[in-house]
Amino acid sequence: MKFIGIDLGWSSGASGLCCLNWENNQLQLIECDRLLATNEILGWLDRQISPTEPAIIAVDAPTIITNPTGMRLADKLTHKHFGRYHAGCYPANLSRPFAQKTVEFGLSLESRGFVHAPIMESQKLGRYQIEVFPHPATINLFNLDRIIKYKKGKMAERQQELMKLCQYIIDILPSLEPSLNLGDIPNQNPRSSAFICGSNLPAIPTSTATLKALEDQLDALLCAYIGAYWWYWGIERNLVLGDRTTGYIVIPQLP
Repeated sequence: MKFIGIDLGWSSGASGLCCLNWENNQLQLIECDRLLATNEILGWLDRQISPTEPAIIAVDAPTIITNPTGMRLADKLTHKHFGRYHAGCYPANLSRPFAQKTVEFGLSLESRGFVHAPIMESQKLGRYQIEVFPHPATINLFNLDRIIKYKKGKMAERQQELMKLCQYIIDILPSLEPSLNLGDIPNQNPRSSAFICGSNLPAIPTSTATLKALEDQLDALLCAYIGAYWWYWGIERNLVLGDRTTGYIVIPQLP
């Protein structure tokens, strides 16, 4: 079973990509990458997963949107459950400029046999896709009082927060069930200057571009792990906000 995380660029900008594999009762980090065009992302997916191979693709983007305006139920529920941690999500509706791209991406995954799975039997092999949101996931997985604010602020503050996120990933994800074996896997895309952290912290990004590149790949790694956690535990240790009809977000919960 493979687990793909995609930090999808909603309207413009590159997308972070990560592939984990289930081997010897633990998750192995296979590859992280960062690509711009949707056809490049889908080509990367096709190289990672053969047409009949079981996998979950966990996407940080609203791939189901039915409401013309306002907020989806899933979006409202993130604010209800995680607003006090600053982890409410951005509202999605069909009038937003990103809506066509994100919805069509979900349809492209469906055409490859990846069905939406807001309900699934734990550890059942299949081809699934889910929507995820890293911020509330980190609140639960890392037992935080507020989100790690690595996306906004001054450069020095973002550097500090991003390194904090790396440290949490290194210290905590290998100790959870399922366990993540990070190893030391460099980024395999020569066009990108970023690389994913293995068992050691990466170099601190020194520019906005390198910071954003590392951020995208770390988000993709979190997405892939959330997908694995959903497959491993199902509803027993996950919260599903929303539904298949109007859109949903899967968020892991510790016991």
